[in-house]
Amino acid sequence: MKRHLAIITIILLALSAVAGKKETALRTIPVEDQRKAEYIFLEAQSQKLKGNLDAFYDLTSYAHKLDPENTSISFYMGMCLLKMNNTNKQLCEKGLALMKAHFEAQPADLYETTFYSDANMQLGHPEEALRAIKLLNEYNPNRLELQVRLAEAYSQSGDYAQSNVTYDSITAIFGDNIRITSSKIDNYMAMNDSAGALKEMRGLLNKAPQNDTYNIAMSSLFQHYGMNDSALYYLDRAQEYAPDNGFIYLARAEYYNMAGDSAAYEQQIYNALTAEQLDVDTKLGVLLGYIREQLAKEDTTQRINNLFTALIQQHPHEAKIHQLYSEYFYTKKDLKGAIEQLSYSLDVNPTDADGWRNMVILNMMDDNYAEAVKASEKALVYNPDNLDLLGYVAGCYHQMKEYDKAIETYERTIALTDSANVEKLSDLITGMGDTYSEMNDTAKTIECYERALQLNPINSGALNNYAYYLAQRAEDLDRAERMAALAIKDEPDNANFIDTYAWVFFAKKDYQMALLYIKSAIEKDDDNHLLEHYGDILWFNDEKEAAVEQWSKALEQDPDNELLQRKVKDKTYYEK
Repeated sequence: MKRHLAIITIILLALSAVAGKKETALRTIPVEDQRKAEYIFLEAQSQKLKGNLDAFYDLTSYAHKLDPENTSISFYMGMCLLKMNNTNKQLCEKGLALMKAHFEAQPADLYETTFYSDANMQLGHPEEALRAIKLLNEYNPNRLELQVRLAEAYSQSGDYAQSNVTYDSITAIFGDNIRITSSKIDNYMAMNDSAGALKEMRGLLNKAPQNDTYNIAMSSLFQHYGMNDSALYYLDRAQEYAPDNGFIYLARAEYYNMAGDSAAYEQQIYNALTAEQLDVDTKLGVLLGYIREQLAKEDTTQRINNLFTALIQQHPHEAKIHQLYSEYFYTKKDLKGAIEQLSYSLDVNPTDADGWRNMVILNMMDDNYAEAVKASEKALVYNPDNLDLLGYVAGCYHQMKEYDKAIETYERTIALTDSANVEKLSDLITGMGDTYSEMNDTAKTIECYERALQLNPINSGALNNYAYYLAQRAEDLDRAERMAALAIKDEPDNANFIDTYAWVFFAKKDYQMALLYIKSAIEKDDDNHLLEHYGDILWFNDEKEAAVEQWSKALEQDPDNELLQRKVKDKTYYEK
């Protein structure tokens, strides 16, 4: 009898063990395809390690098509769909479904299940994210990083109380730290439990009462709850225990800012920027935040300039400071100040390609084309293959009326441009057409515009410039109208494009339509070129006094313009 009982026990145990395993689905994929898929997937992983992500995606897709039942391959196929289509919800959900298949088959896989949980949280499935990380914790008990993830998952799911219970379990095993305490305080605050939040912070502070970081954190918490006197007390304590900690100035600045004491706030900002203990990046972050606040207030005082001066005196050879100062001058529309500071930055860091590009653009905006060319030539020493810079040089020569040099530079740039980059080529050829137009070379002008549109039929710049050229010559005006309309459709707020459309109607002697569109253009920009056109169109709408008024405004912007001088002086200009 005992022998029979032993046999039954063994059978029951065996059945129990089988029941405890995940049932493996019957495979329907041919063995040779399974092996081929595994080999291809190994190569995909190798490409991923080398940083060849396109190859990784292509090989993983191929392996998945060969063996869609291999859940490991399916998981990484799902990961690819998520990472490459993060704005397409349908494809993201498809990727998540592929990952789920592997999670259900292999829930103990540390990396895969962690990623699956994170993906669910990001895509708005907190319950599934929590289920996955809870199961992973069961397979991997007492792993700190997994328990922290579990606590975070509870919090993100809205179960703040259970999140704090999990954090308590963590501290019981691993001890207190500021990150866990901060997370617990966040949970208490989410539950509107001010007593719990303050008690938690006091508990940490009692263990290290002279820790400056803990005192700053306690100050911030008191200020959050409107207890400003207590907040200031703990800031004072922090500074007493760590007088050289520059971050205390930042904490004080935030305190005074929230308290509405602008003078004390600015003093603390100054203290932070001149503190030797703070690194340059931190100081720039502080200054950037301060600049945004002052610009929002439309502050026109010298405060920001004074802060930059103090920072530059302390760090005279930091390119990033001069770069930020240049950007500040640009927001204030002080192009010369922006150029000066950017030049200091480039003296320190002459290989900065973006800096050189900005230097060229700033000089072009300042109508200083000779300096723009000089800057481009310097930049090309450090960035000889930068075709954008060459394109700017061509444009500068055009503005300087050195048309032969402009054409030569355009041709050089076009020759160096990849033939597959049709949009870039189309833009360059349009610029060359503009230059030939100034040279009065009709055949070359039309040839360039036609080539530009053959390469890119929706190039709005080419459409607009060709339409304007035809309108100026009063040729093929129906085609000019169609091209100008297409350009406006692409850029409906472009004042120059609207002006071209108006000028086409002017050339067609449809003065009422011309007036309608030039008014729309002037609402968006009051450039002297547009004002002159406005005057011309008003004149032919029999609004002659208004026409002279617009010509006079245009002349104020361009006092050396002889044609405008004649129009304003001789009020019968168009009658002769």
